[in-house]
Amino acid sequence: MKKSILFPGQGSQYVGMGLDLYNSYQEAKDTYHEVDEALKLKLSDIIFNEGIGDINLTTNTQPAIMTTGVAIFRVLQKQHNIKIENFSYCAGHSLGEYTALVCAGSLSLVDAAKILRSRGEFMQTAVAPGEGSMAAVLGAEVSEVELIINENNYPSIEISNDNCPGQIVISGKKLEVEKCTMDIKKKISKKSIFLPVSAPFHCKLMIPASENMKDLIRDCNLKNPIIPIISNVSANEVVDSKQIKKLLIEQIYKRVRWREIIEYMLKNSVTDFLEIGPGKALSGMLKRFKQEILINSYNSLEDIKN
Repeated sequence: MKKSILFPGQGSQYVGMGLDLYNSYQEAKDTYHEVDEALKLKLSDIIFNEGIGDINLTTNTQPAIMTTGVAIFRVLQKQHNIKIENFSYCAGHSLGEYTALVCAGSLSLVDAAKILRSRGEFMQTAVAPGEGSMAAVLGAEVSEVELIINENNYPSIEISNDNCPGQIVISGKKLEVEKCTMDIKKKISKKSIFLPVSAPFHCKLMIPASENMKDLIRDCNLKNPIIPIISNVSANEVVDSKQIKKLLIEQIYKRVRWREIIEYMLKNSVTDFLEIGPGKALSGMLKRFKQEILINSYNSLEDIKN
């Protein structure tokens, strides 16, 4: 039986995430304080206390989710002797890939926090506020949605996330996304839900953010991970640090191939998945795959104790 660790991405954040672990375990407290010091910002206050800052502001959200995931992983390491070496693969949904790299010994917590702070800022400012949009398309096939996009020649729209069977996300300019969702409903009778996001992530509109991130990622100290990372861009395993850097730069504007990542793991005999980080979104996606798998989610003190 092979095991994999998964780390969530944007959308899983909430005020107070990780606070029970912060109050109970020194290794969690140290993790949050290390990031606060690295960023010269009390990010922990923004995470734990409503009204101090906006946790949903992308520049805060990205390092906050990563920090919480690493804190939970470190608690599991100390309290339950969880070792990264005992897993066949790890992967993270979009920014969750940075959490995976930290936990796999490839990237330092400090560097990940600084990179994600900038990544969030560059992604936020790549498109003017209100000009971009994202919508989840429910129950459709990738080929169906791609056909509609191509037939109608939407210049900015792309499939940004192929999350799991029956869940696809499109990104692009707001007016085009609105028209596209109407075409989807008309032509294949599928419902779309607009997502409460501040920018259209993982599409060509994010290329300026990717360009801004190049030097930051190229100059960071990245080691080969202890276990293979399954890349969002390629949906294949990667262990070479130079290749990982290249893929992280591309990841900002390319599709998140999460369905293909899980299918790769299933094909390679993974039957046991651990989701580590805030929320249980990835566990919900895993349940859409029609295979016998074991799913455990760790995001609270109660989860750790049980």
